Amino acid sequence: MRLSRKSEYGLRALLELTKAYGQVALRRSDIAEVQHIPVGFLETILLELKRAGILGSRPGVQGGYRLIKPPEDVSVGQVIRILDGPLAPIPCVSQTAYQTCQDCPYSEARDCPIQDVMFDVRNAITGVLDGYTLRAFYDLGRNRRVRKSPQRRGKNALSRTQ
Repeated sequence: MRLSRKSEYGLRALLELTKAYGQVALRRSDIAEVQHIPVGFLETILLELKRAGILGSRPGVQGGYRLIKPPEDVSVGQVIRILDGPLAPIPCVSQTAYQTCQDCPYSEARDCPIQDVMFDVRNAITGVLDGYTLRAFYDLGRNRRVRKSPQRRGKNALSRTQ
């Protein structure tokens, strides 16, 4: 699986919105500046997340975007599915968008050895991505910024193991 630029930017924007959850709405331009996301592309992403019921928006001086679902109730996997579609590596193992594979030589999908492996891949991917909520994702990043490790790239490097 390869994370698309769209999902990467969407998750980065949602980190900012999780940080501001329950406080203020954030302007698109502010999110774009902090997270280094092109404003036009960010607008497309935010609108998709709004249509999916994760974000709300309000126009005006005090306006902007905000999470309308608690960050504890939205998984990273859910966000990626909204922005990129199914997580499954091939369509015949998708839980949300099943299709038979094009030119499949097997009359029964269950006879396909590729499918057996891809079920395991799908389960591993969805297990990890659905296991992280936006709150956990945000907390993970916040903890990394606080904890320092002198073993990695100097004194100010962040540690993945802490």
